[in-house]
Amino acid sequence: MKKILIIEDDTFLQGLEAGKLTKSGFEVKTATTAEAGLKILDEETMDFLLLDLMLPGDKDGFAVLEEVRGKKDYKKTPIIIFSNLGEEAEIKKAKDLGANDFMIKSNFTLEELVEKINELLK
Repeated sequence: MKKILIIEDDTFLQGLEAGKLTKSGFEVKTATTAEAGLKILDEETMDFLLLDLMLPGDKDGFAVLEEVRGKKDYKKTPIIIFSNLGEEAEIKKAKDLGANDFMIKSNFTLEELVEKINELLK
């Protein structure tokens, strides 16, 4: 069973994402802050990361992305940025830092998100 970490500060949306992914056959861990997410990544190996950019605290999603890509075990792990941000510069920055894809929350259903995750895990 593939393990997915969701780092998302909106607990309602995080619950919807986690529920959909669990029903789709994934083991799901969640974090609402960058620090909590990075701690999980240090403690166990994840197969996929779903990352929001706007996070509370000192680190945003860009900082998490950069730190995760710097870890030997996570250089090739698929990462989707799932955010309400969507300016060209933000998308370019995320991809430059190593995101596999950038999905704007309002433009995709949870079903489409699952399809994209499955595609990247092949």
